[in-house]
Amino acid sequence: MANLLGIDVGTSGTKAIVVGDDGGILGTGTGHHEPLIPRGGWSEQPPDDWWDSTVSAISLACNDAGISPRTIDGIGLTGQMHGLVALDRSMTPIRPSMLWNDGRCEPQCHEVEHRLGLERLVALTGNRMLPGFTAPKLLWMREHEPAAFERIATVLLPKDWVRWRLSGAVATDVSDASGTAVFDCRRRRWSEELLAELDLPRSWWPDAAESPTVVATVNAEASDATGLPAGTPIVAGAGDQAASAVGTGLVREGTIGAALGTSGVTFAPSDEWRFTPDGTLHAFCAAVPDCWHLMGVMLSGAGSLDWFRAAFMPELGDGTEAFQEIEALAKSAPPGADGLLFLPYLSGERTPHSDVNARGAFIGLDRRHDRRHLARSVFEGVTHGLADCLDLVRDTGLQAEVVRLSGGGMKSPLWKQTCADLFRAPVATTTTTEGTAFGAVILAATGIGRFKDVPTACDAWIHETERIEPGPDARLLEDRHRVYQRLYPALKGIFPAIAENPEADR
Repeated sequence: MANLLGIDVGTSGTKAIVVGDDGGILGTGTGHHEPLIPRGGWSEQPPDDWWDSTVSAISLACNDAGISPRTIDGIGLTGQMHGLVALDRSMTPIRPSMLWNDGRCEPQCHEVEHRLGLERLVALTGNRMLPGFTAPKLLWMREHEPAAFERIATVLLPKDWVRWRLSGAVATDVSDASGTAVFDCRRRRWSEELLAELDLPRSWWPDAAESPTVVATVNAEASDATGLPAGTPIVAGAGDQAASAVGTGLVREGTIGAALGTSGVTFAPSDEWRFTPDGTLHAFCAAVPDCWHLMGVMLSGAGSLDWFRAAFMPELGDGTEAFQEIEALAKSAPPGADGLLFLPYLSGERTPHSDVNARGAFIGLDRRHDRRHLARSVFEGVTHGLADCLDLVRDTGLQAEVVRLSGGGMKSPLWKQTCADLFRAPVATTTTTEGTAFGAVILAATGIGRFKDVPTACDAWIHETERIEPGPDARLLEDRHRVYQRLYPALKGIFPAIAENPEADR
């Protein structure tokens, strides 16, 4: 019987899961680490923290499963994307990793887009250069930390640092490499032309393998630290969004995903290369070999509801019951919230409007409205944003035969029905409860030969549990969506003045 280990290196902790031969989750464990916030807009993590939390998570997961780590037959890795792990010639971290949510390199992104032009940048990589991505962090280092920059010999991503600690192998995968801003996603290789333009050596970047490929094995030192058998195969793995897609069965065209987590993500697999000319959607390599995906990312998804709770109903606390009470409050208001609309730009926005100055707003308040309407408009406003992302996907020629929901928001019947109504498509939930780490396990199962390919593994281990069709309120919400789509263009010109907020500097 094969026991497989999935490791997910997250922002505030590392999760490990043990999965048995039938695809059932036998045990889970989480090791914690807290990012550092040295300044506003910065976010860092010493890479060794990830190793410590990984060792802890493996032990906890195996204990929870009631097995010895010695019975693990294969390992899949996934984790937060974009983080910069800059290493010297001895593979020692030069500085704390700058994480995906570190925005300090925005000026470097603007300079590159201005110098090279957006059209050329998208032609080279399929994507814009965004502050969260890896390469512009290196440009920031060159400008602000030149001595540290000169010591760089290798650049890794967070999960790949954990792989190095497990095996001593320097490797990455095509899906995670896609988020560096210097990877030619169409050709699934590093863009040597762009690296030359930016004067970043190709030698720094590890070879990028397809996600289910075995690229390393556990070494003796890691075996002593974790109890895992030396020689255990480790597959290339995937970035967190690509792994989550595998873990929820998003591996074929026509099945699209919407994740209602702190952020909101629309994920669309494609059997052929597709992109948006202005880079509005991320166009990345998928974890399924020779496939791609389009991805739209809203910065405030279900996190908007958490903001609503803290701002308007702090007495509820922050548990599951609080979420249920807010949902019940929202359901007591009519669909469309009596004309009230919510713009979910609480942290700026990335998709469909890349605008750091965008700000959230309630639009259309009148004397009829109370907390019920405010709550309903938050549910609907986030879904309006996801529907905008889905429309961008449709514009590339992909169709939504069904939209699979994941994330904490999928527990809400109201949110699920609102998604079906605004997406103009059936929505479904699946048996998956640990999508990201489970996707890493599926990649490992494929890599060690348990399945012939990733889609076959997904068919065996992932099944729909519920499907919801658009309901009688779909026409009303579609009418409101047309109004919603006019709000950002109307407010775009004034957002910079609002975001400036001189009062905050007093």
